[in-house]
Amino acid sequence: MKTHGSLFLTVITVMTIANPGILSAQDSRLLLDLRGSWKFELGDESRWSNPGFNDSKWTEINVPGYWEDHGYPGYDGYAWYRKHIRVPQEWIQKDLMLSLGMIDDVDEVYINGEFIGFTGLLPPHYVTAYNTKREYRIPPSLLNPTGDNVIAVRVYDSELGGGIAKGMIGLFERVGMLHPEIPLTGQWRFTTGDDMAWKEPGFVDRGWKEVRVPAHWETQGFKDYDGFGWYRIRFTLPSDMPDRNLILLLGKIDDYDETYLNGERIGRTGPMPQKGEKARLTDDYARIRAYTIPPGALLTGQENVLAVRVYDVYLHGGIYDGPIGIVTRDRYLHWKPARRDPGNWLRDMLEAMFH
Repeated sequence: MKTHGSLFLTVITVMTIANPGILSAQDSRLLLDLRGSWKFELGDESRWSNPGFNDSKWTEINVPGYWEDHGYPGYDGYAWYRKHIRVPQEWIQKDLMLSLGMIDDVDEVYINGEFIGFTGLLPPHYVTAYNTKREYRIPPSLLNPTGDNVIAVRVYDSELGGGIAKGMIGLFERVGMLHPEIPLTGQWRFTTGDDMAWKEPGFVDRGWKEVRVPAHWETQGFKDYDGFGWYRIRFTLPSDMPDRNLILLLGKIDDYDETYLNGERIGRTGPMPQKGEKARLTDDYARIRAYTIPPGALLTGQENVLAVRVYDVYLHGGIYDGPIGIVTRDRYLHWKPARRDPGNWLRDMLEAMFH
């Protein structure tokens, strides 16, 4: 019989496999097939994520495929893959996703030197994700439409095959995404910790770090951080836009949130832990946040402050997927996504563990 500890690792692996960002065939369109030859090197050096690093002396390896089947038998440990690509200017305006199939066992992915995502856990807290489909959103601001772009993948293999093993490898456009009238993607202010004064519009957040939204906070200097974090952004509602019948979309948040507009709470999702209370794991990380904006809550032609209190139980954290912004109720109802429920089996397992 499994102990709580081993069951916990099993559930974490299952939750990683049940990746809420995974695309279905009708969600995406292939823009660039990345199967074939990649640059490859055994070992582990952080500078290998740098787009300016000279990888001309690295060997070539076919992707997808286990590295043990391509000239590296018996090798377990770290290795890096690099791929140079060019992207047309029009792709910068698209909602892009990098698909890397399944990787044995753990990976970290960089675009032009910027950390964009990971799956599984590296040693010393190793958790494999060998059977998990990798798909990572690419922030358009990271791409260079006039020159070289470098995808760098750091891989750790514990045993057996190793590497970018199987599946579709390519750059995809996500189709059918809603584009808000007032987009709020981009740079937000962020800090770890928890203070309810941070919801107030008059609070001065100049000392907070700027982060990209959407993106997991682990990819932006807060790796291995679990607990409370706050996001804040200031925006102006155009004077010709009505201040009623509007919906705030915050995409997907890992794990729970309370959302405040000009100091007033307009929505929340998940069992936010109270002081001294143990956090619960649920499937709320997979739910799109959509909150009705009450009439009069927005200031027309003036600065508005949106503050989002987030609690991350484990692994990935933060506002990690879109759409992010303000839309009319009519457009939201036309687009309204189907609820993607990981299922009662996951909730039952979590209940057995933590309740």
